[in-house]
Amino acid sequence: MSASDSPDIRRHMERLAAEGVDVVRVQYPDLMGTDRARDVLLDHLPSADEHGLAFCRAVYHTTPQGDVVPVPGGLDAGLPDVCVRPDLSTAVPLPWEPGVAACLGEVSDPATGEPAAESPRDLLRTVLARCAEHGLRPVVGPELEYFLLEPAPGTPTGWRRAPETTGAVYTAGLRADPGNHLLRTLRLLRDLGLGVTNGNHEFDGGQIEINLTHSDALDAADRAFRFKAAVKELARKEGKLATFMAKPFGDAGGSGFHLHLSCDDADGNNAFDDPAGAHGLSATARHAVAGILAHAPALAALANPTVNSYKRFGPDTLAPWLVDWGLDNRSAMVRIPPERGGGARLELRLGDAGANPYLLVAGTIAAALLGVRAGEEPAAPLEGYGYDTARSALLPTSLPAALDALEADTALTELLGKDFTASFLAYKRNEAERFGRHVTDWEFTEYAYHL
Repeated sequence: MSASDSPDIRRHMERLAAEGVDVVRVQYPDLMGTDRARDVLLDHLPSADEHGLAFCRAVYHTTPQGDVVPVPGGLDAGLPDVCVRPDLSTAVPLPWEPGVAACLGEVSDPATGEPAAESPRDLLRTVLARCAEHGLRPVVGPELEYFLLEPAPGTPTGWRRAPETTGAVYTAGLRADPGNHLLRTLRLLRDLGLGVTNGNHEFDGGQIEINLTHSDALDAADRAFRFKAAVKELARKEGKLATFMAKPFGDAGGSGFHLHLSCDDADGNNAFDDPAGAHGLSATARHAVAGILAHAPALAALANPTVNSYKRFGPDTLAPWLVDWGLDNRSAMVRIPPERGGGARLELRLGDAGANPYLLVAGTIAAALLGVRAGEEPAAPLEGYGYDTARSALLPTSLPAALDALEADTALTELLGKDFTASFLAYKRNEAERFGRHVTDWEFTEYAYHL
């Protein structure tokens, strides 16, 4: 039976046609977490499913400016293909684009039929399989912040915060959002089925936070990936720019990507809860915290993956730059929220919004699993306001330092896979090298007149 005769494909096509869909957008994440995609006419879905959609593998090695980085397996191999097949079970009509549905794509190496080494989604699957061997099913709740910008011709970047209102911290309504961007976005994301729950204007002008429900780790990463892609599209429809970069403005705070993590055991109970345990946490939870602390320097490379990421850190930023944990303490890198029972969990506050959701989730879970396997206890939790280098170790302060820490953490890279790690390190070291050669406006202002 050919793909065109497949009852499963036929069922999906009939469902989509009944919803007025005639185009399916097949999306998958690159190493940055940006969506790569192709629009496929509905009648051609059977062929896309049977043969796959060919993309150049170098899409994983391409910079935001369109240059191809010489990562092994790309340029040196003659720019071979990867094969992307639509997962039509994930197809959902786009509420803001009539006639179009979007679905996730499954990426494989056409030579082997195996998942592509750089595929972030498959990396997460690999880590989750290792968790399953220990009877653990990770549950994740993502929290993401972003800045909404509007055109500002004549300014250095061409964009400004929309609006630039200050002091409207943790508010909703027209005071901080006169264009009603948040309300419109919340409703459309709800209709897309992403599991958004609430949102508000954040700390700085034009900064928004929208939260998503907790779910299985792969589903949560899928929804965070689709969330970021959707928010950027919706801003474009408004003639604006939504940016998830870590710190777009020197006079404002950065944008975070906080992860709430717990694990269910084989019986479906929260494996992090134990009323008799220290702090009401089970040994599994405490070991997971210890693992994240132990592997935090390497984890920073995935949680803070850009040159810009490290400008988000510093005293009084509420962005963690020390390796510590605390009980309901937002100045700690790992915070334990006060809920126990089914709500027992940890919150990793290290990540910035520019992180690839799949890599951040995979790295966090891998570090937690290593802690569970090691069975070690964390140091005493932080008390009071943090950011004291006399009490806690310093995280890497630059992208090159974080990449070196990742390469040196052989336990973590073994879980993540050597091929993925080699590609990620080569790709990101190229970014750091390019930035090191770039002459910035700050340098000209600082030196040109006087030297």
